[in-house]
Amino acid sequence: MNEPTTAATSVPTDSPAPAPAPASAPAPAARAFRLHYAWVVAAVALLVLVGSAGFRSTPGLMMDALNSEFGWSHATIASAVSVNLTLYGLTAPFAAALMDRFGVRLVVVCALLTISTGAGLTVLMTQSWQLILCWGVLVGLGSGSMAGAFATTVSGRWFKARQGLVTGVLTAGGAAGNLVFMPLLARLVEQHGWRTAVVVVSLASTVVAVPVLLLMRERPADLGLFPYGATEAPPAPVTDGSALARSLRVLRDAARSRAFWLLAGSFAICGATTAGLVGTHFIPAAHDHGMPVTTAASLLALVGVFDVAGTIASGWFTDRFDSRMLLVAYYALRGISLLFLPQLFAGSLKPPILAFVIFYGLDWVATVPPTVALCRQHFGADAPIVFGWVLAAHQIGAAVVAGLAGLSRDTFGNYDLAWYAAGGLCAVAVLLCLALRRRPTGTAPAAALA
Repeated sequence: MNEPTTAATSVPTDSPAPAPAPASAPAPAARAFRLHYAWVVAAVALLVLVGSAGFRSTPGLMMDALNSEFGWSHATIASAVSVNLTLYGLTAPFAAALMDRFGVRLVVVCALLTISTGAGLTVLMTQSWQLILCWGVLVGLGSGSMAGAFATTVSGRWFKARQGLVTGVLTAGGAAGNLVFMPLLARLVEQHGWRTAVVVVSLASTVVAVPVLLLMRERPADLGLFPYGATEAPPAPVTDGSALARSLRVLRDAARSRAFWLLAGSFAICGATTAGLVGTHFIPAAHDHGMPVTTAASLLALVGVFDVAGTIASGWFTDRFDSRMLLVAYYALRGISLLFLPQLFAGSLKPPILAFVIFYGLDWVATVPPTVALCRQHFGADAPIVFGWVLAAHQIGAAVVAGLAGLSRDTFGNYDLAWYAAGGLCAVAVLLCLALRRRPTGTAPAAALA
């Protein structure tokens, strides 16, 4: 059967069009498959998220190099990571509102150039506060503007069908960033020094801005389309007023909801047990046991390989199963794996650590699609900004644990206490998710106290 196209644009679509073609128009014998532009936007977003994740992963690779050159302690270097993670999270809800107010393309391009500037200036630093300023503040602000709120905004604007799957794929971009960049940057640090690695990051973040400028579009309506899978146009967006005021208003309303605090608390533990601990300290912890930095970086990249599969599968599961129970399963499995990790480290690559990488990797950020889905269920149109605040909790949890784990390493000479504590935190996250209540089908999302 022939599919009609919109009269407003020549951009093809594989979703239903708003009006049929005139009866007098000749019907072709066969119509070639045409790609909905939503998939082009999703592909550009995926490229941005892959790059952003790779850029943020660099300090963990430089920790031993900076310690050797400047004599800075693990806790001092980790403090820059903590600032980065905190700003990464706190920027997200404001970035979501800024995208509504000024457009996705402008916000993302400015964010990429901020990362480029922060990374580039790092080569000139001689004091630890300069690391905090460049990598903590500038890279943190830039990467935070492309955090989960970006993926939520793109999937929410451009997709009616397949939202969970697209959210999973975009989230998996973070893992793919580690996959692409970690081994390369580790080799650059080892063979050419950490300055070469940060120059590569600076140049790459500038290059990624080019397809954003050329291909990113704001909304399907700009091309005369409906969102993918939609049969009617979504409500007109509200873009007037201050982005700052809207972000704070949404936070005020959401904070009245029991669901918000349960989601924020569990997601803070998610950040603590991924980006804060494993993402920042896995490489130096493995190096403490005699493993070469390049081998440890490859293992962390392998976590990213399996996380791509795990997160995409999680998006598929989220479209079909109870998101609360998915989160319970994910946190429980993660906690078990972290409790075993201290006994698995070795000076060379052995089957037990590979088993951990596979098991833990499948669960790395599989929590994101069901958390986004729960934000949509409870908070409706404000979900991207609410998820931005939930993500802020994620990054604050990551920042706190990144600093505390570095301090633990300096105090006790190993990371064992940090791994065991992380396993215990996952048990707390399980309880928080069990306390979430299902919103009855057909009721309007609300920020009232549940």
